[in-house]
Amino acid sequence: MSNIESKLRQDITPAPDADALFGPVASELMRYLASIAMTAAATVVAVGVDSKVTIPNLSLVFVVPVIAAAVSLGLGPSICSAILGALAYNFFLTEPRYSLAVDDPANIWAIGLLLVVGLIVSSVAFTSRQRATEAALLKRQASVLQGYSRDVVAADNTKSIVSITSHALAAFFKVPVVVMLVTEDRVASLEQVGDVEPQEAELEAARSSLANGMVVRSGVYPNLASHFDFWPVETAEGQKAVIGLAFDPDERPSAPDTLVNIVVRVFALVLDRQHVRRQTRGPDK
Repeated sequence: MSNIESKLRQDITPAPDADALFGPVASELMRYLASIAMTAAATVVAVGVDSKVTIPNLSLVFVVPVIAAAVSLGLGPSICSAILGALAYNFFLTEPRYSLAVDDPANIWAIGLLLVVGLIVSSVAFTSRQRATEAALLKRQASVLQGYSRDVVAADNTKSIVSITSHALAAFFKVPVVVMLVTEDRVASLEQVGDVEPQEAELEAARSSLANGMVVRSGVYPNLASHFDFWPVETAEGQKAVIGLAFDPDERPSAPDTLVNIVVRVFALVLDRQHVRRQTRGPDK
């Protein structure tokens, strides 16, 4: 069997909200503390510069941590940095100093403008990062799909085809996967990846998916007890299979069907080709 599983695990990485700086184990609290620390550093720099020289638009120093937080920490910490920056500018750099009161109406506009600019920059930087992450993920997925198609076409028996497909889907979505080949309404072969064991509720949902020719979602009536979403597979030669993915209800992808349906079509075509080979060469060894 090819090394597609390890390749997929390297190429397909989840893109959670703003974990670039601390990694996926970083807590939300750590990200907010980091944004506060960056704003505090910008405040020290601004106060230090202001004590030495008079520089117009010194408030722009507080935009720097907003951008850094949006790119590396996420939208929430970035907005936090923007609000704290406006408050710090008011407290340390406008008269009366060390008070949130503002004597000069012009400073009110300056503080308000700083907050608005910070919020806009925060939103734009975060959106740009998200789009770049999505584009990179789509590029990696296209590359991996190409590799999956190549490897599954090169497989020389049905067992390898099913195994490659199940491991590919598990690596794509980082969830347990089950692929079942069905003959005469009975499960003839089952390939499982992950630690979620299909029970009778899952088998019933799989039968329902095949019978209706539709995707069956877990936790949706009448499949409330099932942990798997099931996609039916029926080839031109009449072979039947079902693909199940056990998504975490709290982390379900917004649109998994596009990617899964591509795999389903390739899987069906390869099963048909293998069926023709069996008819000419005999059963799989």
